[in-house]
Amino acid sequence: MSELAINGGTATKTKSFPAWPHYDEREQQALTEVLESRNWWRSQGNCVAKFEQDFAAFHGAKHGIAVTNGTHALEVAIAALGVGPGDEVIVPDATFVATASSVLFAGAMPIMVDICRDTECIDPDLVEAAITPRTKGVIPVHLGGHPADLDRLLKITNDRGLFLLEDCAHAHGSEWNGKKVGTHGVAGTFSFQSGKLMTAGEGGVIITNDDAVERNLRSVHDCGRLPGEWFYSHFSYGSNYRLSEWQGAVLNVQLERLDDQIRRRDANSFLLDKLLADIPGITPQTRDARCTLHSHYAYIFHVDSSEFAGISTGRFIEAMNAEGIPNQAAYPEVHKIDLFQNGAYRSRLSGEQATEEHPFLQADFPNAHRAASEDYWVPQYCLLGDEQDMQEIAAAIRKIQASADSLS
Repeated sequence: MSELAINGGTATKTKSFPAWPHYDEREQQALTEVLESRNWWRSQGNCVAKFEQDFAAFHGAKHGIAVTNGTHALEVAIAALGVGPGDEVIVPDATFVATASSVLFAGAMPIMVDICRDTECIDPDLVEAAITPRTKGVIPVHLGGHPADLDRLLKITNDRGLFLLEDCAHAHGSEWNGKKVGTHGVAGTFSFQSGKLMTAGEGGVIITNDDAVERNLRSVHDCGRLPGEWFYSHFSYGSNYRLSEWQGAVLNVQLERLDDQIRRRDANSFLLDKLLADIPGITPQTRDARCTLHSHYAYIFHVDSSEFAGISTGRFIEAMNAEGIPNQAAYPEVHKIDLFQNGAYRSRLSGEQATEEHPFLQADFPNAHRAASEDYWVPQYCLLGDEQDMQEIAAAIRKIQASADSLS
């Protein structure tokens, strides 16, 4: 039995995972061209405009509106969809805080519901049960790159006259029934933060097939202006969410690699599924058969501590890290974040919403809790590796299981 690296043994990982972010001379050339053009502002250059068009086309959408980051993509979309004080928007309890805080930014109330145990995406049954006369829409999160159940969610929202805004921050290029995410609902938002599937350090984009929504989105993101109108005409409330030409230049090159990278990640995820199937206590995020392409922002699996001598998830993570396998922290339950538990969120609300009780903040969300406290996320760049890398991930888990008693 090999000694665990955390106890002084040799690490399982014998070579480095691929470096991230990935770049080559193409990004360098694109940045040089922007520099020398002196057109660094999106209104002067064409890099951002090209990226908007090409990213939207890649996903099968008519329109793309590039913005400063993924959080702002949500804020702009929510504003453009007319969400305001007194409204409610249903979101999953397992997500990054921005999915909920962007609703607060509009003065509306995010209503958290639990996720499905298998896919870890928002539970449509609980979405339907949470709808009230105040509900304006639903924001499903395609967690880890796996699409939420868009068939059920679209039926629910269409039957009730609600919007469906897809949070695709993890899911660039993922497909549901052969159709790319971001185009099933009224719009989809994406992030280009440094850990995402393509990146310019920061950045975001909103895609839509709805011409009226696109007009609203573009106005909100550009100080209330409208295309073709005088520069100092402002027709509605908006702010400056514009992306720079620097980021547009980088993202144009990143997009060229995206499809190949997605397919490599997806192929490696199938290999990992096979390798981990024989390890007791390890259960990968379930893949719905309708998910026809999974971009894998992370490879997520659940750890049953009873098969690992009862060690905590934190201890398992420490041991995996020592073996050379990085992890990306799972999201805490949104309703338990200090913003909500200390009442600070109420400062964004008005009227009855600001003072009334919000029972779900004290409710139990067993599946979100399980995901937050017992999941391991292998970062997306690891899935850009080769078969040896996948074998070593599995070998590290088997090694820890064999010596788990030494960690308890």
